[in-house]
Amino acid sequence: DALDKGAPVRFSTKITNVNRTVGTMLGHEVTKAHGGQGLPDGTIDITFDGSAGNSFGAFLPRGITLRVYGDANDYVGKGLSGGRIVVRPSENAPTDYVAENNIIGGNVILFGATSGTAFLRGVVGERFAVRNSGAVAVVEGVGDHGCEYMTGGKVVILGQTGRNFAAGMSGGMAYVYDPTGALPGNVNGEMVDLDDPDGADLEWLHGMITAHVDATDSAVGQRILTDWPSQSRKIRKVMPRDYKRVLSAIAEAEAAGSDVDDAIMAAARG
Repeated sequence: DALDKGAPVRFSTKITNVNRTVGTMLGHEVTKAHGGQGLPDGTIDITFDGSAGNSFGAFLPRGITLRVYGDANDYVGKGLSGGRIVVRPSENAPTDYVAENNIIGGNVILFGATSGTAFLRGVVGERFAVRNSGAVAVVEGVGDHGCEYMTGGKVVILGQTGRNFAAGMSGGMAYVYDPTGALPGNVNGEMVDLDDPDGADLEWLHGMITAHVDATDSAVGQRILTDWPSQSRKIRKVMPRDYKRVLSAIAEAEAAGSDVDDAIMAAARG
């Protein structure tokens, strides 16, 4: 019904780690029937219980939401193309389970993603959001080489990063909740600056963390929101210097009524 008529479809099922690239052929059928624009958000909504195998939700287009209660292997959301992915602990987790201190997903999550959203309640492995060019994600900790070679999109990390964070990051933005002050020692500063979020950043962050809490029942997200004026001051913005210069040039050109494309080219040349 979703493919033929665009009618909403919802169901739940089990998943194990032998089930790989779950959702990818479904995404192909959506794109084949409805083109690159996909379907309205959430038209197809599938909830899984268990451990997802590699490449869960790879290339997922707009209109599909895939949700896992459990955990997931490597390459979650590889090439994500407008869809929505949620990974959260099992409802049968022990009562003393602390999600933000435990692994929920594997390595190279959101590799090459172009659009869409992902909410992951817990810590993930290395090379999170490598070559992300447009997706938006919230996660509660990442391993080494996070946001490597990012060119676009926005990432919110409500926990620690590993070493070499933002290496080769030329675009996009990352926001890291850093109450212990460990982030500067983990950032590769060759191409990025550490800034304080401005008012527009904070408004967007509040909305994204709220969405993360709504999707995952995140405890760390709830703690941050409950004490927002204080906790928001512990969030740092990781911003590529070249990208910052281009955004500034665009704003100045728009204010002056100048040609934006010319301003972008001038800024890109340095």
